[in-house]
Amino acid sequence: MGTLQILAERNFPANNVIAVASEKSVGRPVSFGNKTLKVQRISNVNFSNVDISFFCAGSAVSRKNAEAVTGAGCIIIDKTSHFRLNPRVPLIIPEVNLDMLKGGAPVGIISTPNCITTPLAMTLKALSKLSPIKRVVVSTYQSVSGAGRGAIDELYNQNKAIIEAGVPRSEVFSKQIAFNVIPVIGSLYESGISEEEDKISCEICKILKSDIKVAVTCVRVPVFIGHSISVACEFSQSIQEEEMYEAFESVEGIAVLDRKGESEIFATPLDVQGEDAVYVSRIRKDVTVKSGILYWATTDNLRKGAALNSVQIAESLIAIDPQLKKFRKSSDYT
Repeated sequence: MGTLQILAERNFPANNVIAVASEKSVGRPVSFGNKTLKVQRISNVNFSNVDISFFCAGSAVSRKNAEAVTGAGCIIIDKTSHFRLNPRVPLIIPEVNLDMLKGGAPVGIISTPNCITTPLAMTLKALSKLSPIKRVVVSTYQSVSGAGRGAIDELYNQNKAIIEAGVPRSEVFSKQIAFNVIPVIGSLYESGISEEEDKISCEICKILKSDIKVAVTCVRVPVFIGHSISVACEFSQSIQEEEMYEAFESVEGIAVLDRKGESEIFATPLDVQGEDAVYVSRIRKDVTVKSGILYWATTDNLRKGAALNSVQIAESLIAIDPQLKKFRKSSDYT
C-alpha cells in the first residue's frame, strides 16, 4: 500500500480516501496515516463521487475497469503499463514534462512510467539542456521488489536456504536470484530485446518527445529495494565536466552525490531506501567517444519509481485546475 503511505506522508488534500483491492482482500484493514481503512470491492464504489483514483493492481485490472471509472467522471492515475504508450494518454513525470498536462487529459487517464524510465528520463532531461543527445546506452540493476511481494519473499527464502545449507527454490524467477543476477526482465522478443527493455526505450521517446536512440539491457539483481542504472550518454557537441554537475543539480528531484577524487562518495540502493530523490554519482567523461559522459543513478523504486510519482501527478492536477474539470474524460481512448 505504498500510495496510501505517501498520500498520508504528504498530507494530500483529500476529504475521503477509499482503499480498493482484489476479492481476497475485501474487509482487510490497511493503514492510512493515523487511520485504518477497510478494503472494499471495486464494484461497491460509486466513482461518480470520487475525483481521483490510483490504479496499481496490474494491467488486466486497468483494462477491465478504466472505461467505467472514467465514464463516471473520475480521473485515473494509472501505474500499470497498459496505457503508457497510448498517444491520447499523457505519460507524466512532473519534473520532466508537466507541460503535457496543460491540454488536460482527454480520456480521463494519466499514466506513470516504468520504474526505470523515471530516473532515466529525469537525468536525460537535465543533460539535454547542454546539447542534443545522440545516443544512450543503459544497463539496469533492478531490485526484486520491482517484481512484487512474491519476488521479495523468494529472495529472502533463497538466501535463508543457502545459508542453512538447504535447497533454494525458484518460483517467481526463471533462475535462482540469491547470490546471482538474471540478465532478462520480461519476455524476450524474436529480436532478442526483452519486453522491459522495449518499454523503457519507447517510454523515454514519448516523455522526452524525441527520437533519441536508447539501447537498454535490463538485469535483475539480488537487492530487495532500489533500482540503479549505469548510463553512457553521447551528445552532438562536447560539454564541460562542470556543466554536467550543474545540469543535474538544476533539476528538482535529483541529488548529486559525487566528489572528484573521493572514492567513497557515491550512492547505493541501500543508501537511498526511503528517499524521494534520484541520486546521481560517478559522473565522468566517456573517453571512448568525442562527446560523451558516463554516470550512475539510483533511486527507491517503490517511491519515486512508483507511488511518489503518481501522488506528485495528482498534486499537479490540483495545482493546475483545482476543480479538475480539464482532466475528466471528454472522449474515448479506443
